[in-house]
Amino acid sequence: MLGNVSELDIRLIRVFLAVVEAGGVSAAQTALNTTQPTISAQLSSLETRLGFRLCHRGRAGFALTQKGSQFLDAARRLLAAAEGFRLEVQHINRTLSGTLNIGLLGQIDPVANKNIALAIARLRARHEGLYFQFTELSSSFLEEKIINGHLDLAIGYFWRRLDTLDYFSLFRETQIAYCGSSHPLFDQAGTLSREDVAEHQWVWPSHPLPEMPAPTSIERLTALTDSMDGAALLILSGQHLGFLPQHYAARHVDLGQLHALNPEQLRYEVCFHAAVRRSTRQSDLVSAFLTELMDVFGVG
Repeated sequence: MLGNVSELDIRLIRVFLAVVEAGGVSAAQTALNTTQPTISAQLSSLETRLGFRLCHRGRAGFALTQKGSQFLDAARRLLAAAEGFRLEVQHINRTLSGTLNIGLLGQIDPVANKNIALAIARLRARHEGLYFQFTELSSSFLEEKIINGHLDLAIGYFWRRLDTLDYFSLFRETQIAYCGSSHPLFDQAGTLSREDVAEHQWVWPSHPLPEMPAPTSIERLTALTDSMDGAALLILSGQHLGFLPQHYAARHVDLGQLHALNPEQLRYEVCFHAAVRRSTRQSDLVSAFLTELMDVFGVG
């Protein structure tokens, strides 16, 4: 009697099912792509392993025995279960689960935010067991949190370009120099030169990017902050000039609270990157999200 079902047994059972579905040994030759003697030998081998006869075959035609009919039902259930197992394993292999900890620089351009949301939607549509946890941080903390393992991936602009991190360019942001409505330069703003603004006090990032040339001497950079909201408040106070993302300042410009000093000259472009630890770059979760990000932003 058949004990543990081996790979050989599965092959022989498939032969038996093919013969039943074809209605006989001769008819099954095409489906099995083999000869009638080989099929007969395989059926005999299966019957020997089972310890009972499955079917009558010969000149009188093909017919299942009573035990053969019972075995047919059991064989179909076995192979259906095996196929279900195969599909389930494939699904496990395709499906990601877990939590991605994402760090974001605050006040990202709405268009860029929409693309990030699209990347999330695409990934979640395929992997319902995947969850996201977001933390909003200033640039000075994003890299630190990635390195110490508190974040899996961060989106922002980075000035240090650490050897232990990989950086992937996503999109660019325009930053323009502004003054507040109570600043002495407000009524002249629009075509001011660098010489016109160099003697005034500025708010400046604590960690400026290489692509950010200082608009004045270091003595005039009298307020340092990595907070965009903090920089905006200092500029709105009329006490400082400073750079803000164009999309962020737009609402204040519309309200007459800010004016660009010279949008053609006093501006610069910063590149936003996705940053990940090199040790986690090949993580399935991180790699899948990074791939989606680069696809929706059209980079890579």
